[in-house]
Amino acid sequence: MANGSRQAAWEFFGTELKRRREDAGLTQAELGNRVFVSGGYIDQFEQAIRRPQLDVAQRIDEVLQTDGLFEHTWRKLIDDKRYADYFTEVVELERTATKICTFAPTLAPTLVPGLLQTAQYTRAVMLAGNPLIADESIEEKTTARRERAQILDGATRPVYWVILHEHVLRIPVGEAAAMAAQLDHIARLVRQRQVLVQVLPYAVGAYPLMGRMVQLMEFEEAPPTAYTEAVYSGNLLDDPALVKRVQEAYDLLRAAALPAEASLALIESAAEDHRRCGSTT
Repeated sequence: MANGSRQAAWEFFGTELKRRREDAGLTQAELGNRVFVSGGYIDQFEQAIRRPQLDVAQRIDEVLQTDGLFEHTWRKLIDDKRYADYFTEVVELERTATKICTFAPTLAPTLVPGLLQTAQYTRAVMLAGNPLIADESIEEKTTARRERAQILDGATRPVYWVILHEHVLRIPVGEAAAMAAQLDHIARLVRQRQVLVQVLPYAVGAYPLMGRMVQLMEFEEAPPTAYTEAVYSGNLLDDPALVKRVQEAYDLLRAAALPAEASLALIESAAEDHRRCGSTT
């Protein structure tokens, strides 16, 4: 679904929500109280500024007795089989974010974030997770990841700030030449001022959010959210107090990480190390 038609569909979602809420004689605050969100969130849903989570859409159906209308609409707009079920909503939020901050740690997912991955790197990750995966599935998922990365192109791209643990630079994913090309790609995006990347070096030792993958997202007219991921599961946080705690931890990570120029130098040095390793095999 194109972005324009997708936005129009969310506007229908919001208009229908407002109509059904008013028909039920409920204020935004009253509906919000019954589905465990604020009245301000209901207002943002109705204006198509913010997308509700699935469980909220389901509770709206229950309260307004709409026979699954909002759940069905949500699934139609959010569902994309190229992504894991727990990640499809994050992809939708990325499209409207004004700022995205990501941390790729040494534990948990030891990966270059999807928005920065090259096609070769993505293919190597897919094969490592499922050696019997069909070529068609690999290409479908690789294309989907590259489509996600298109948000980094153009004048309206979000501010994208990434902190990578040095371990992510050192683990060879795929052949040495492919890993070198992956790091070259990151360095090129940094030099083109499309992304901000810092590296958390081994020497730091223990650090905030240790072992936890985190992505923070900010929006022009909606509260920020935080996304965390574990094994085959993800958790989207929008409680203001929790998001604030994650933001504070991310600020501590920024302080512990290398400055931008030193980080770039380490990325380029790691790329050369992978290239040398490939030339000697």
